[in-house]
Amino acid sequence: MRRGELGLSLVVAVDKPSGMTSHDVVNRCRRVFGERRVGHAGTLDPLASGVLAVCVGPATRLDAYLAGDDKRYEVRVAFGAATDTDDADGAVTRTAPVPDELADPFFASVFTASLVGRHRQLPPVYSAIKVDGRKACDEARKGRIISLEPRDIEVYGAQLLAVNGADGSEPVSWDIAFHVSKGTYVRSLARDIGAALDCPAHVGALRRTAAGRIGLDECVTLEVLEDIGVRAALDPVRLLGLRFAYAEGEAARLLANGNPIPAEALRLCERRSCGPDAELCACTAGVRESCEPPRGGELVSLVAGNRLAAVYEYEQDRGRYRPRCVFSTGVIRGADI
Repeated sequence: MRRGELGLSLVVAVDKPSGMTSHDVVNRCRRVFGERRVGHAGTLDPLASGVLAVCVGPATRLDAYLAGDDKRYEVRVAFGAATDTDDADGAVTRTAPVPDELADPFFASVFTASLVGRHRQLPPVYSAIKVDGRKACDEARKGRIISLEPRDIEVYGAQLLAVNGADGSEPVSWDIAFHVSKGTYVRSLARDIGAALDCPAHVGALRRTAAGRIGLDECVTLEVLEDIGVRAALDPVRLLGLRFAYAEGEAARLLANGNPIPAEALRLCERRSCGPDAELCACTAGVRESCEPPRGGELVSLVAGNRLAAVYEYEQDRGRYRPRCVFSTGVIRGADI
């Protein structure tokens, strides 16, 4: 085992405070666990707070799977000014008077509801998107703007929570709860809301309330994480949301060597509920054997020794599962199983 590799492999959820970068959180977690291999799934801007999944050790290979989940946010859209970063941390680039109708809760509610649906969204100039190996945000800081392409995103839900400043006591802003697809930039949503209403706008505050199957109630602060360490681990099998199987006998032997596994060697299971309180173990009502056969291309989680041992893909034409991601050290299933 190399220096900085302690055999830990787990996923925790951190309630990231505003003012820290996601990389700052990763560095804190490296110190907490004494493990250099730490990554996060789904970047949060320094201004933002809330749910940030952090993977430790070999579990960092789960980043790609967890980062693709849908997200939920509570955002404050501040009207009257646009910034170069599309949030309150940026420099103001344009100001304009706020139309009176934006202080009307009925107007705001109707407009917010109209945001639900599919959109083509242009990412912010200050984003981590890479073009020809260069990050857009790094180039923007050097005064070089990279041309970014619009991407397909979907707003699954948009609910107006409050209209602020209607009495003139503060600048007008809207508090909105969003449920969005992967790859959606909330800063771009705020920018585009302003453009649609002919009034510059930016994100004044942002909190991620859920990322996939992780909610704020499952997150810990960095201070608590320093106290409880590995006890904060969450069950990666639940977080992935895939059907799963317990590798035993011949299946366990094949898995240990990263070999394909015949379909008949595994019995697929599924959850009745996504809530951790209903998923104590395989003998509870929270887990049952699946009635549906595997589908071509379907990903499944394999459990061995009560750890997530691998993610396999079903090859329908060959009637077998092939390895997609095998963990040399199984990922701890945590306290929520």
